[in-house]
Amino acid sequence: MPLFEYGNVKIQVDEDGFMENPELWNDEVALALASTEDISELTENHWKVINYLRDYSKEFGIAPMVRKLCKETGFQLKEIYDMFPSGPAKGACKVAGLAKPTGCV
Repeated sequence: MPLFEYGNVKIQVDEDGFMENPELWNDEVALALASTEDISELTENHWKVINYLRDYSKEFGIAPMVRKLCKETGFQLKEIYDMFPSGPAKGACKVAGLAKPTGCV
């Protein structure tokens, strides 16, 4: 299993760069993972999406469907792609420290 290092952050990731131990996630890890998505700064809007994904995942054990993510955060899909260029599954879920979604988001 690969080791991802960025600044002071050292975490185990899978072959797609998703965290192996999501319980180690914190704001510093989010910023480090964002660097893999060519995101240099996490804005208030980024955090709104990240926190929604984390809260939903904690409650239901999976990532939400894209339609629900957009409806609940108030962002259109294009806006999510503007924030997370690789999309809500690969980009947003990775930065949020979630497991790689299967069929959701």
